[in-house]
Amino acid sequence: MQATEIRRMTEIEDRHWWFQQKRQLLARELRRIGTPGRALDIGAAGGGNSRVLLEHGWKTVIGDLSETAVGIAVERGLDAHVADARDLPWEDGSFDLVTAFEILEHIEEDDVASAQIFRVLRPGGNALITVPQDMRLWSAHDEKCDHVRRYDRDGLTKVLEGAGLVIDKMWSWNVLLRPVVAMHRKKSTESDIEEPPPALINAALNGIVAAERFLPVKSMNGVSLIVRAHRPA
Repeated sequence: MQATEIRRMTEIEDRHWWFQQKRQLLARELRRIGTPGRALDIGAAGGGNSRVLLEHGWKTVIGDLSETAVGIAVERGLDAHVADARDLPWEDGSFDLVTAFEILEHIEEDDVASAQIFRVLRPGGNALITVPQDMRLWSAHDEKCDHVRRYDRDGLTKVLEGAGLVIDKMWSWNVLLRPVVAMHRKKSTESDIEEPPPALINAALNGIVAAERFLPVKSMNGVSLIVRAHRPA
């Protein structure tokens, strides 16, 4: 992701419904995982998700290829290091949890990055991974964000299981707003990383995505795919 997009994202993420809902999703999954340990947040940008990990008791390290992102994270007091997801500079089995939110789609060799996630996880350790879903939603947003691909369930399953990970759960996210997103992106010539909408609209969008927790829509196509996986003991 370009430095300008990273800076823009870190400026708006605490106020924007999309980032707020992703943080809540991460918090829910952390509660399911239970006892905190050592976590690696790959491609963490300025560290928004890392702060959630820290709040839940995880000793968190950031690895990001962007010097801009690492600089912002360090300024925020986070333990951040320049690191390539295809060649992580940590020893085998170093982490109890690896998070990779919106990372694999940026990497041509996503199989290599997935194998690195497997390698640095301890046996029995967990991975939380999110990626953009469905090439039919491909747009200027993907190009501006330097995406290589969007995923379907079979493609994501193949790359993660090929790395040795066991998928515990895979589900779609941002399903209810998919038609709106699709319409917006057909017209847009920029990325969706922009100032949040007015407060009432921002709150409404927050509520719509939050409602998906209680509705039987997770098997339908959404804007993103979410995976909880583990390295076999």
